Amino acid sequence: MTPGLFAAAFDGKMANNSLCLWSIPCLSSAKEIGALMTSRAEWLRGTLLATSLAFVMTGPALAESLVLPDTIPATFKVTDFLLDNGLEVVVIPDHRAPIVTHMVWYKIGSADEPPGKSGIAHFFEHLMFKATTHHAAGEFDRAVSDIGGSNNAFTSYDYTAFHETVVPSALELMMSFEADRMRNLILTDDVIKTERDVILEERRSRIDNNPEAVLDEEVDATLWQNQPYRIPVIGWMQEMQQLNRTDATAFYDKYYRPNNAVLIVAGDVEPDTVRALAEKTYGKVARGPDLPPRIRPVEPEQNTRRTVTLADARVSVPSFSTQWVVPSYHSGKPGEAEALDLLAEILGGGNRSRLYQALVVQQGIASNAGAYFQGTMLDDTNFTIYGSPRGDAKLVDIEAAVDAEVARIVRDGVTPSELAKAKDRYIRSMVFARDKQDSMANIYGSTLATGGNVQDVQQWPDRIGKVTAQDVKAVAARYLVLARSTTGYLLPQQQAGN
Repeated sequence: MTPGLFAAAFDGKMANNSLCLWSIPCLSSAKEIGALMTSRAEWLRGTLLATSLAFVMTGPALAESLVLPDTIPATFKVTDFLLDNGLEVVVIPDHRAPIVTHMVWYKIGSADEPPGKSGIAHFFEHLMFKATTHHAAGEFDRAVSDIGGSNNAFTSYDYTAFHETVVPSALELMMSFEADRMRNLILTDDVIKTERDVILEERRSRIDNNPEAVLDEEVDATLWQNQPYRIPVIGWMQEMQQLNRTDATAFYDKYYRPNNAVLIVAGDVEPDTVRALAEKTYGKVARGPDLPPRIRPVEPEQNTRRTVTLADARVSVPSFSTQWVVPSYHSGKPGEAEALDLLAEILGGGNRSRLYQALVVQQGIASNAGAYFQGTMLDDTNFTIYGSPRGDAKLVDIEAAVDAEVARIVRDGVTPSELAKAKDRYIRSMVFARDKQDSMANIYGSTLATGGNVQDVQQWPDRIGKVTAQDVKAVAARYLVLARSTTGYLLPQQQAGN
């Protein structure tokens, strides 16, 4: 598994493949992400969706180069077990502060939705906060607020997750609330209509009125021709408008079951205590019918370059992002995703990266330029390069410079020094990021919800350490082919047609 998608849940910042509820300010475009993520380390620590397994341990191949702060334990003694009803439980003890993070991850995301029902996974992120047979609507939120805790929820292509951070003494209460809404939601026509109106307005305000978000949707629908990742997490407006109680009840009954969920508890707890509380609360929830493996349509290999252009009067600075379909940690061959992660770090992972140095520092033609890899998707994923021009420079200048840097890696590879420094930066940033309890919960939750296991997380640093310069060169040559790319251009209105 990998860094690449856990960022989607870290610190409330989300990339455009996730949607979130309550206080999470979602990011909607590669340009917006690029402005916030000035380095790959920041990306991993703070945002997309997306992850790093190496917060957990430092593998022997890398540990010698790192000096860990005394306040961060070298390893976390993670315990995992299965309840009789199929609920998978992971406990990550961390006694440095009297706080506990409690997360429930459902293995159901927007890519699993029935045809014609787009948006229903995200719809349930909202519906789960409504009344149950035991609690009134809003009671869960008030209970969390009354004890000084916090709660969130988010939806991605591959999972839906619910999160609370509270004092340890409130853990049983949180488990009781979550176990209750796992099976006891009251779904009436009035509830459906009210929350449907909410998500429709959310789409209007965050997507339809945002040119960057509109372009991202168009690019996704162009990059993915056959895979359900082409459908936005929030859904298509015309399908969202038709969602009804029958749809919601069928979706809830099928997917919101203990045997389709993962419980992560991190913080000031002991495994035996968590096991007892989980059996007392979640253990009462009936197991649902076993679900078949999540096998989705396979994306055919792309054989021609695709482009999407959007010009809008609200855009002041042009930008572009080029994406390629690449394997994820779950779908790729051994070592491929690790090499892609390091390629993204070397090529565009911060102000020491090749793109930043060439385009921003040396040539002075870009205001920003970078690359990222979303490695924790269940199926194949995307590798993205983005940039914006500076001053009188044109997008064509930026693209030409990017193409030259990619071609240089394909032709000459990366140096041993570059690779060693990339590994060191990568692991170092993740080691320090382990200091955040909720990051650990996100790492394990994202991994297990996308087909991985605890061992995948713990072995990730060793696998990164084994990546060679030839491995990085090979994935660049195999996947970063211009004829198999999809590029989105966001332009000011006056540049349309130029």
